[in-house]
This record gives sequence, structure tokens and C-alpha cells, in this order.
Amino acid sequence: MEKPMTEEQKEQIETSPAFAGEDIEEQTIDAVTEKTESPEPMEGFEVTTDSVVEAVLFASDESLTEARLADIVGVPARQIRQLVTSLNEKYQANKNAFRIEKIAGGYQMLTLSPYNCWLEKLVRVRDDSKLSTAALETLAIIAYKQPVIRADIEAIRGVAAGELIRSLIYKGLVKIVGRAEVLGRPMLYGTTKKFLQTFGLDSLKDLPKVEELKKPPD
Repeated sequence: MEKPMTEEQKEQIETSPAFAGEDIEEQTIDAVTEKTESPEPMEGFEVTTDSVVEAVLFASDESLTEARLADIVGVPARQIRQLVTSLNEKYQANKNAFRIEKIAGGYQMLTLSPYNCWLEKLVRVRDDSKLSTAALETLAIIAYKQPVIRADIEAIRGVAAGELIRSLIYKGLVKIVGRAEVLGRPMLYGTTKKFLQTFGLDSLKDLPKVEELKKPPD
């Protein structure tokens, strides 16, 4: 037969680490957070606000908005533009091969175009990311006419476009943006943020004017 616990034994259990597991978990989280927010300094190296912006953009594989950058870095959004300008001036003075550019409504670190011929030797484009002439034509119609229904795309190209549209959606360049208020309510198509990033555009306003794309007269 088990003996009842004494008051002293109860007190030992209540004050033991196992009984206070929740407090220990909170203390552990606080310790990890403190360590994350206070990185160990490197000798002869100083972390500055602009170097943090530089590091974040260098590590990102997509453009980041001013608000997103401000949230990560911990500064007001209006200060991000000043920091980016300052960094680009430093890159230009140092003759660096890259700049921070405005892409798809955000900022992204990109190499300068004079280096393209060397970068092309490095980059191996995946087969599924290549676009045929027909796909490019379809994408151009969607970009300039959006939101647009499939029937209008096919009327312009003169051939069926269903498979090409599905392929562009799969590649993330085109998306369904709604339904047209006409008989049958067909789907409307438009371009995506990835489209802007792929073609180096900040917004659709940066698309070349149609007049600029016309062949000059002989």
C-alpha cells in the first residue's frame, strides 16, 4: 500500500523543472530569440542599416516591396528608397557589376546588361521555361489586351490557343483574373508578377508601346 506524500515532497514536485515545463519552454524561446536578434559581432566588421538591406536583397530570389524590406530591416518604409539610392551610388563608384533595380513593384539585385554574354554561358535554361514563338505571341496578346478571353486571343492569332494558355498558366506567367460578363461567362486571363520579373518590368506601364514594336518602313 502506497504511503501518502508529505507536504515537503509535494513542494519538491511543484517546484521541479518537469512541473514547470511551460516556463522552461518560454525561457528557451526567449533565449533563442535573443540570440537571433543579437548576432555575434565579427572583428573589424560593423553591421549597418544599408548593409542589412544589401544582405537581404542579395539573398532574395525575388523582388521585395518597400514595405516588406522595411519590415525585415526594421526601418520606416520611406527610408528604404534612400538606402537603395545610397547603395547604388556606392556600387557605381566602386564599378560593381550589379545594381538594385525596381522590378515588379519591388527591389531586386540584378547584374548589369553588359555582362549578359558571360552570364549566358553560366546559366542553363530549363526546357520547361523556354517559350516557343506561338507561346510568346499568345503571351504578348494577353499582356497588351488583358483582361482578355480565349476567344479574343484566338481571333487575333487565327488558331486555337487553349493549350498555349494552359502552358503559360503552368509556367506561372498567366493567371485567371475573373469571368467576362457575356454569354457563358468565359474566363478572363491576365499576366502575373512572375511575368513582370521574367521580362524585367516594374509594372505593365513599362511594356513597350505598340507603335515602337512596328517594323520601320523600308
